Amino acid sequence: MADQTQTLNVTARTPEGSRSTRRLRRQGKVPGVLYGRGVDPLPFAVDARELRHALHAAGAVLDVTVDGESTPAVLKEAQRHPLRGETTHVDLLRVDLTKPIQAVVAIELTGGDEAPGVKDGGILDQPTREVNVEALPTDIPESIQIDVSALNIGDSVTLALAKVPGGVTVLDEQDAVVASVLAPRLQTEGEEEEGIEQETAVVGEGESDEAGEDAGDE
Repeated sequence: MADQTQTLNVTARTPEGSRSTRRLRRQGKVPGVLYGRGVDPLPFAVDARELRHALHAAGAVLDVTVDGESTPAVLKEAQRHPLRGETTHVDLLRVDLTKPIQAVVAIELTGGDEAPGVKDGGILDQPTREVNVEALPTDIPESIQIDVSALNIGDSVTLALAKVPGGVTVLDEQDAVVASVLAPRLQTEGEEEEGIEQETAVVGEGESDEAGEDAGDE
């Protein structure tokens, strides 16, 4: 549960275009905007390390402090650098701790290594990795767990078997398939021969390349 509020100190900023945001990032800060509850959006800047620490617990309620005033908020959206993975922009949403909110929560599979189907060589497939829930901000769980330890090859589990904490309502269809154990894919004789041919070709190319390099060294 997101029962521990994380403090996040931010500084109000005046948007000045992409050059300004690049300068902020070079200073180790992340630009963001605080929305919600009928208040004008507030652009802000926050220390990247402090933000990373505050968001460590998924679904955490943030005690956002601006100029000495604080307000509870949750992460609405985070943009990340496509290569480095670091956060480049965040949108935060003000919340009323006494009113339910909707959130997307990760689905965590448990017991996968113990499933008979997996032990028999089957492949554990998870087509559904997130679920939409509704709960009070402090009751949003970090994840929803589903036990797959009893699955045989060909078996599947649906969202109906999820361990949902009290006070949390799942908004998605209960019959949505979350995980299945698929039969191992067997290679046909033709595929095996094709693989051997490709392997032989690669070895032949390698030998040819090595011979060329030796000749060049001489």
